[in-house]
Amino acid sequence: MLYIAYISILFLLMQLINVVLNLIFKQRIKANTSFGNEHISVLIPARNEEENIPFILSDLKKSNNENMEIIVFDDESSDNTAKVVRDFATQDQRIRLIQSKGLPNGWLGKNYACYRLAQQAKGRYFLFLDADVRIDESCITDAVEYLKRLDLKLLSVFPIQLQNTLGEKIAVPVMNYILLTLLPLIFVRTSPFKSHSAANGQFMLFDAESYKKRQPHSLFKNSAVEDINIARYFKKEKLKIACITGEKRIQCRMYKKYKEAVAGFSKNVLMFFGNTPLFALLFWTFSTLGWIPVLLSLPQYLMGYFAVLLLILLLYSSIGKQNIIANIVLYPLQMLFFTIILGNAMLNKKNKRLKWKERNIYS
Repeated sequence: MLYIAYISILFLLMQLINVVLNLIFKQRIKANTSFGNEHISVLIPARNEEENIPFILSDLKKSNNENMEIIVFDDESSDNTAKVVRDFATQDQRIRLIQSKGLPNGWLGKNYACYRLAQQAKGRYFLFLDADVRIDESCITDAVEYLKRLDLKLLSVFPIQLQNTLGEKIAVPVMNYILLTLLPLIFVRTSPFKSHSAANGQFMLFDAESYKKRQPHSLFKNSAVEDINIARYFKKEKLKIACITGEKRIQCRMYKKYKEAVAGFSKNVLMFFGNTPLFALLFWTFSTLGWIPVLLSLPQYLMGYFAVLLLILLLYSSIGKQNIIANIVLYPLQMLFFTIILGNAMLNKKNKRLKWKERNIYS
């Protein structure tokens, strides 16, 4: 038990080091005063998004960039998504709707939607946005300038996650906690190892030439975590990528219902750990239960252990622009949620069954 206690302390210190590195080497998309007129294709896959799509289209309409095209792919929606997009298209000629003629065998819905969108896009840069994202239109031009300046082929952003209900405050921060305590995001850009990869499908900006040459959504057409797989593939191909978080001009309310949060996080949590259940289980064990061996074998270090944990919660919340007090108070419940989604993910992997938006998406 003594050795486990020492490992628990070392694990906590590793988390602290990763969070501190994320703070010190925080990457930012700088606001530019110059007017951008790059040819950008904004590509939005949408399935039953009539509540969300008006907001993202309203945000994009504010852009003065006449060279920007906005294409929405209606993925067999059963609501009024298509009608809403058509109404917006009559107000802004840059907006265009594509409707699905059915999902081919071997494809997941979002991946096929992104593939079809890219086939229709004409821009020098492809920006894939989820329909539930809210964005300041100035950020698109600035993100392109950031990508050009660093010679990136892919830039992905973890939006600020809006959390309005208690359930959201318990569920949503878990992904940021894992991400920022597990991986210094600067490594995504600077490390040659593909294990140091991260991406978020809510905001993925590609150099169009690199995208068209490799067709990444087609390569990972049956992957429920295509964003991370694409990031790893680009690294393998020696293409520069970057992933950042804490950008105030990009926001998202991911899940409004608890069941949605469980299903959504269950489909991608293992990929944070290289799709290795053992690694995920070890991370969970020391994150949730690490204090127990310290209490039993090294009680004199317990207060220091919790002080370091408190510092980690404070720092990761600050980096991700989340509510610090809520994350500290709700940490035990967040770890309980982590337990639930990890258990679900392992069952899904074993049973090869996972539904999302009324489709079986397990790959």
